[in-house]
Amino acid sequence: MAARIELLIRKLEQFRRLSFDERQVLENVPIDVQKIDTGRDLRRDGQRSSHCLLLLDGMVCRYRTMQDGRRQIMSFHFPGDILDLSSLLLGRLDHDIEALTPLEVAPIPHATVLGWITHEPGLGRLLWQDTLVDAAVFREWVVNLGQRSAYTRTAHLLCEMAARLQAVGLAPDQTCTLPVTAAELADATSLSIVHINRVLQELRSKGLVEARGRTLVLLDRDGLRHAGGFDPGYLHQRAVPAA
Repeated sequence: MAARIELLIRKLEQFRRLSFDERQVLENVPIDVQKIDTGRDLRRDGQRSSHCLLLLDGMVCRYRTMQDGRRQIMSFHFPGDILDLSSLLLGRLDHDIEALTPLEVAPIPHATVLGWITHEPGLGRLLWQDTLVDAAVFREWVVNLGQRSAYTRTAHLLCEMAARLQAVGLAPDQTCTLPVTAAELADATSLSIVHINRVLQELRSKGLVEARGRTLVLLDRDGLRHAGGFDPGYLHQRAVPAA
């Protein structure tokens, strides 16, 4: 099961190297892999749970639905992310979580996570740091939606997703593939489908991205960083992830 938990270890080791005992605690967690179909909600607004979900493979989003049916995506998540860590203490979620691709997830009982915090306080600190980075990402999204142009906010968002994938070893090359649709990007950037397609066309014309079916390929990440004014400092990726 150690291989299944490795992405979580890589993510936590953005902050510092885990000790041998800490790695053993995580690697010894029983993993019950569950497969989830695209489009399914893993968690619903108001739902209570006795487990946290560790994403092993695929991509999800957090979102809220407005009364008129419009959807606002509030964040994207990737393998290694614990999707609903807040449920550990808050009890219930205040948003929905949807599978954007076929997924593999592992439910981890709240009691197990609380055991990590009690018996390995260093792990508890790392989980707290991970939660604070989530909050930093939310703050950056507020700035992105409120102050950046459509072109800049889209480039910035794509850079963020690539940086987060790279941090867990899933985007090692200059080119990065993201399984997102124009509709999902529109919901994340508060743009219409027509507007986001115009932005993507502009990014394509400059050789920064390329659409390939349902996926978006980031061809020139340095150029994209410049286009989005992207500074990854808010992601707090301080250490080199474990090999």
